Amino acid sequence: MVAQSRPSSKVASVSVPDGIRPPAALLPLYEVPDACGGLYDEVADCPSCVLAKTRSRTVPGSGPATCDLMFIGEAPGQREDELGLPFVGRSGQFLDELLASIGRARIDVYVTNVVKCRPPANRDPNPDEISACADFLERQIAIVEPRVIATLGRFSMAKWFPGERISQIHGRAVQRDGRWVVPMYHPAAALRDGSLRAVMKQDFAQIPGLLSGVSS
Repeated sequence: MVAQSRPSSKVASVSVPDGIRPPAALLPLYEVPDACGGLYDEVADCPSCVLAKTRSRTVPGSGPATCDLMFIGEAPGQREDELGLPFVGRSGQFLDELLASIGRARIDVYVTNVVKCRPPANRDPNPDEISACADFLERQIAIVEPRVIATLGRFSMAKWFPGERISQIHGRAVQRDGRWVVPMYHPAAALRDGSLRAVMKQDFAQIPGLLSGVSS
């Protein structure tokens, strides 16, 4: 049986960006837990790197605080930049599919990126941009208190597995600071290479065991 997320704190009012009409299915993702409100305000006003000059809006994260499962991706793309939510483009659709395969849904997991603003033309985030957002990410982890963190892509993987290659360590969960961290491919990689879809589903299949304390 899949472990369920712990009860979240009271949430603030849903805040949809002005002039944006997101799909109705995404509206619950705009609910900001009170525990995250101040942090999200800081992210929205952050001037710490060049991405502040080109973003449409910041993309701090979505999901309850606290919860047992956290996903950390790389950086927002165009659709995320428009809506202010992480993983709402094609990669997000595949993430939803992967979550459904283990009996979970986006509304009860926490999702964020190492960088909170879209790099121009969806280029890779630079080290100084990742560094500028590092404190935000650390504070999110402290607020959410996940039992399991799944990194999606090589830039989030590098926080816990510096110098490693994702092709060699994907799906290999390790314990870090009292929780499981499991490196995984980014869903976008599976959209480019269809053979990775099955690989990602296999890696996801171990998450319920990690959450329940029964690892392979």
